[in-house]
Amino acid sequence: MNLLWLCILLVGCMLGCMPFVDQGRASMRAHPPDGMVLIPGGVFLMGAADGDPDEQPVHEIAIKSFYLDIHEVTNAQYRHFIEATGHPAPPFWHPELDRPDEPVVGVSWFDATKYAAWAGKRLPTEAEWEYAARGGRNDMRFPWGNTPNRTAANYGSFGLLPVKSFPPNAFGLYDMAGNVWEWCSDWYDRDFYHHSPAHNPQGPVSGTLRVLRGGAWYCAEDAVRTANRFYAAPETNDFSIGFRCVQDIDKR
Repeated sequence: MNLLWLCILLVGCMLGCMPFVDQGRASMRAHPPDGMVLIPGGVFLMGAADGDPDEQPVHEIAIKSFYLDIHEVTNAQYRHFIEATGHPAPPFWHPELDRPDEPVVGVSWFDATKYAAWAGKRLPTEAEWEYAARGGRNDMRFPWGNTPNRTAANYGSFGLLPVKSFPPNAFGLYDMAGNVWEWCSDWYDRDFYHHSPAHNPQGPVSGTLRVLRGGAWYCAEDAVRTANRFYAAPETNDFSIGFRCVQDIDKR
């Protein structure tokens, strides 16, 4: 066997041992939409053994890749939506006073869903949100580590701060803890973890409350843990609730 054929054989064996990659998708993943980051798919342990009852049991979940807004939707971004669609402004809307780079608040789950659809996106599932907040780690209570740290997120404070005021987590996401609670797409069920699907769970098929994640500026440290779950009626307009959006890779 000459040297040329030996090289071809070795290259072929190496390629055969590598995982298959769809080149089209690889290209899309390498170039996220503006203001978003790629969250690579993987498997993680959802919940907390030492957390609240609705965070148990800890269970393994597989998540497919997706894009997620790098920070919470801001007043400036939401103003574009209002001007483009005529959608009613939320309560607490004072564009002449509020900083454009603060997260928008007072948005109901319905408002957030309509904004996401207008932007060609959707709200994250609860599982996607927790997976992203963990930054690829199962062993951290907070997006930054295991020790409470008020220099790492806006919590236990007296009000909103502009997005990106603190360092990002390992996925490059800002404010996954504190600042404002974030709507997820799921209905809330305190016992859902007992029978959650293992692959890309979408939450219960019905309910009366929607999931909120991440804690807010006024919260104590326990509420900004990555595993902490909260909820509200979907029509709720609150000064501490905002959101961020997902875009599916397959829809680009």
